[in-house]
Amino acid sequence: MFGFLLVMAIIGLGALWFLNTERFGKHPDKERLSKIQKSPNYGKGGFENLSQTPMLTEGAGYGKVLYQFLFSSNPKTPAKPLPSRKTNLKALKANENVVIWMGHSSYFIQLEGKKILVDPVLSGNASPLSFTTKAYEGSDIYSTDDIPKIDYLFLSHDHWDHMDYNTLKQLKPKIKKVVTGLGNGAHLEDWGFTSDVILEGDWYESFPLDEGFIAHVTPARHFSGRGLKRNQTLWASFVLASPSTSIYLGGDSGYGSHFKIIGENYGPFDLAILENGQYNENWKYIHMLPGEQIKAARDLNAKALLPVHSGKFTLANHDWDEPFDLISSENVPHGLRVLTPMIGESINLKDSLQTFEEWWKQ
Repeated sequence: MFGFLLVMAIIGLGALWFLNTERFGKHPDKERLSKIQKSPNYGKGGFENLSQTPMLTEGAGYGKVLYQFLFSSNPKTPAKPLPSRKTNLKALKANENVVIWMGHSSYFIQLEGKKILVDPVLSGNASPLSFTTKAYEGSDIYSTDDIPKIDYLFLSHDHWDHMDYNTLKQLKPKIKKVVTGLGNGAHLEDWGFTSDVILEGDWYESFPLDEGFIAHVTPARHFSGRGLKRNQTLWASFVLASPSTSIYLGGDSGYGSHFKIIGENYGPFDLAILENGQYNENWKYIHMLPGEQIKAARDLNAKALLPVHSGKFTLANHDWDEPFDLISSENVPHGLRVLTPMIGESINLKDSLQTFEEWWKQ
């Protein structure tokens, strides 16, 4: 009995030490926490969604969901390395307006000379443990060395598949400004970012950037947390407007009425970038199910849709290529332009006739 208790104590102390390593970041405190507690979106010890949003669908329990994910499901992963077309980000001409998807929810935008990066996860995995949630072979073609100096870094929330400690530590010297939701600056300052480069906003707060550019922090229907305690930082989507182009950066979000409100207040959009993957009926309130991306894009009054949050990691029970197949078939009766580039392939924002092959079927 003594030996068992000793082993359990050692395991407990080890877990406590691990949860307090730098990669987990810091919870907001002092002045930052005081501001957070005044937010209309904060209550009961954490941030709240605009509509009731349970983590799991009614009737689904955590034990059942965990068992299904670990034992009873066998989602198909790529049988061979994924194809890609690696765009040289440092060689882009200043007049090129492009979007380059890097797999999952990471993407690079160059807009009227400004270089923008969203939720970069370039370390090969999306987990606090480097040997878990690894990127598919062929999907991790960009490293931090490939990234030029960044004018605006957008971070939608602090989950491991969106806010990557190793990537951000390495990118820090290249970042001019960070736009994110309330509270996330605590993580960033713990990792060496200075407060003067961090713009933390509440939903519907706006930040004028360089001349003609403005960022609006807008709602999402999700949650946050890097460790055991949830919702201490705000999850968000963003509206990025330049003198000629308006782009919706969706982050992670279940379907909800906020899309319609954002569309009415900030639309129309030249492009909406929305999550399309890692869905399941058991957690349908925090991630969109197939087909809901189309509804959301129409609510936003978007001319084109770039589906992301797939193609790099397995975080749900569906096959890796299912989101691509379904977004293509779901789109047919609606006439919305859906963009499905390979990882690294350049989307020309000035070319409304550009097409992409069904690379996932190769």
